[in-house]
Parts: sequence; structure tokens; C-alpha cells
Amino acid sequence: MNDRRRTMHSVAIYLTLGCTVVAVGCIPPASRPPQVLYSQTTGSSSTGSQTTTGNDSLTTNPFERPRDDAGASTTGTKKEPGSIIPQGNGAPADSWPVFRGDIYSTGVSSSQLPDELELIWETEFEESGFEGAAVIDDGVVYTADSYGEVRAQQLGTGELIWQASTPLGFIATPAIRDGKLFVGDLDGIFYCYDAKAGGDPLWTFESMAEIDSGANFYGDKVLFGSQDATLYCLDADTGEVAWKHQIDDQIRCTPTVVEDRCFVAGCDGRLHIIDLKKGEASGGVEIQSPAGVTPAVQGDYVYFGTEAGVFFGVNWREAETAWTFEDPRAAQGFRSSAAVKGDLVVVGGRDRRLRAFDTISGEQVWQLPVKSRIDCSPVICGERVYFGAGDGRLYAVDLKSGESVWEHEVKGGFVASAAIASGRLVIGSDEGVLYCFGKKDEE
Repeated sequence: MNDRRRTMHSVAIYLTLGCTVVAVGCIPPASRPPQVLYSQTTGSSSTGSQTTTGNDSLTTNPFERPRDDAGASTTGTKKEPGSIIPQGNGAPADSWPVFRGDIYSTGVSSSQLPDELELIWETEFEESGFEGAAVIDDGVVYTADSYGEVRAQQLGTGELIWQASTPLGFIATPAIRDGKLFVGDLDGIFYCYDAKAGGDPLWTFESMAEIDSGANFYGDKVLFGSQDATLYCLDADTGEVAWKHQIDDQIRCTPTVVEDRCFVAGCDGRLHIIDLKKGEASGGVEIQSPAGVTPAVQGDYVYFGTEAGVFFGVNWREAETAWTFEDPRAAQGFRSSAAVKGDLVVVGGRDRRLRAFDTISGEQVWQLPVKSRIDCSPVICGERVYFGAGDGRLYAVDLKSGESVWEHEVKGGFVASAAIASGRLVIGSDEGVLYCFGKKDEE
């Protein structure tokens, strides 16, 4: 690997991770049972105002958040819950095409996994590491690693099908649709590959800054955000710009799509609601702190956490906060995107806890303490939640009780989240090893 590539990768990682102050506390070990605590839900509400487009200014200190003298968030009156109507059953059983499984970013798979996962195969790549998740389509696993390699492998065996190299690396998760693989790199270049023809590049588009955002889809368009503070909407076949929408600071999350609306949790301390037909703001909610995680949507509610350690439930149709959660004893930021199914929304925290909240009231239902921070985004399959932690432990947790029912430990740690399809769970470590779990075929 050349020096420029290595240096630029190091700088990019520093810029991505070095701007948040992390508080360290004493965390109970993973062997302890989950704890049901008092509710930290608030009912603070705020009426969103429209974002402006075409603003090139960037905020200078986006990580500050107002707090009262006791260290807890200022609260207001709890709003009555809106309707919670699922859009679907999550990702199809045989594919996981985008970062959070479906365009709604639910983090849910309709596949089935065995109660006891077995390691089917693992592939170790030299000078590699995974921060973005894998995607799966038509029996093929697609990944993009932090050293610039894009790969396609057989889901069943791990056999390499094709590999493409780029000058810099990837933090973003790829997305696949209609035989085309889309992913943006640390240099701000957005690639479209022919996934069925050896990974030949079909077209590229150059943004003005690093791309951390995975792609999502709206009709025949592909959407992604960039650290140049712009949400791009491109023709998926040609790469031509349909429209672009600028906010006041970086976009690091994958845009979430519901109906003709798009949701972006921005580093400008605002949840943006964007009209996908016009490419214009249709509303928004002030969240008082930057956010880089992907919003999860179920029915009228959108769920996400911020760098200030506040988790939001927002009624997007009314453009107002329904509830928030914050633990004043361990206020650390959320780098984990939430998964939502039925009456529970689940998220990991840098305070080393996996939490589940009631989707309507925001009441904390359970929490599971583990031994390391959770930047990996949980995924739900059946009645279990799957996630990895920074110490290399991969967990399966009972969705209703929060009890850990299965663990597997690897070398390194997990930042990338899992992808689930066709009875397989695929996840990459920061040491550059791609793992596939499921049930081994009987010989």
C-alpha cells in the first residue's frame, strides 16, 4: 500500500472519530443479566422549522448541547403517541441490499437463523479492516473495506468472485440494486460497479468531501450524503444529478426513505425531512447536537441517537419530538444506528450498553451491559438481536427479555454491523476478517 493511501486513511479516521469527547465509566461485565432500570424518558417536544438549502457555512462547535445544572436534559410535556404502522417485514429473507436492510432502515431481516450459530467460513484479508457492513444479493456477499478493496464473495462458501481496487478506503456500506453496486469512498468519489460482470465500473460521481453515508434508493434514483453537507440524488443508471440538497454541516448517516420523504440526522443538530420529488426541505426537528447515525422508521416515528448521548423518538408526520432518553450517569454519544420491530426499538451505546425502548412511550424496557463500547448497529432476526462490540464479541440477545443467549469471540473488534440473508449472518471485523455464521450442512 502506498504512503499517500495509508496517510489519507489515517487522517480520515482521525477526522471521523477524533472530534468527540468520550467519558469512561465502570461498566458491569457481560456475564451479568440485563437490568431493567427506571425510565429516563422525557417528553420534550419541539416544532421543526425548515432547513435552508445552498448554505455553504459549517458550524464551528457542533458538539455542544444545553444541559441543566443537574446534568440532565431539559424536559417538556410528553406528547400523545401517534400511530405505529409497520411499513413491511424488513429486508427480504434472501437479501440484505442496503446498510440497514431496507429503505426504511429498520435493521430487521425476515430470514431465519438457527438458535446456535455455527461458523460456516471466514476470510482474512491482509491490510484490511471493515467499518461498513456487507450487503447480500442473489447468493453473493459484497463488501468495501477501509483500504479501498471492493469484493464479491459466494455467500455459501466465501469463495472470491471478483475484486476491485481504489486509491483510498471506504467507511460507507455498499448498496445493491438491479445488478449495480453503489458505494462512496474517503475521497468523496461515489462508484457504481457492474456487480454481475466482474465488478467493472459503470460510472463515478465526485462529491466535495468524504462519503461516510451508505446509499439508499427512491424509484430509479440513488441517494447518499457527504461530509460536504450535501444530500445527492442521482440517476442510478447514468450518475447524472437529479437534484442536491445542502444543509449546514456534514451528512454522515445513510438517508432513510419513507413514501416521498427522506430523513437525514445531520451534524448541524437537526433532523431534516426532505421532499424527494422536489429535493427541498419539507420540515425538520431541532435535536441540539450532531448526529451521524442512520434514522430508523416505523410508521409515523423515526428513531436515532446523537453525539450528546440523547436518543430520540420523533413523530415525523407532525415534525415534533415525541420522547427522548438520556442517562445522566453515562452520557456518551451514539454511533450505533437503531433497529426497530413491533413495540421495541433497540440501540447500542458507547457506554457499553445495549438498550431497548418502548416505541411509543420511550420507556426503557431492558438494558444489557457488555465489556466494550457498542458502535456496531444491532440487527433483528426473528426474536433475537445480533450485534458486535469493540472487544470482538458477537452477541445474540433475546429481543423481549434482553438476555444474552449466544456469544462468539474473535480477534479484533466490531464497528461494522451484520447483514442477514438466506439463513446466514455475515459481519466483518476491524482486523479485516469477514465471518459467515449459520447452520453447517450435514455431511
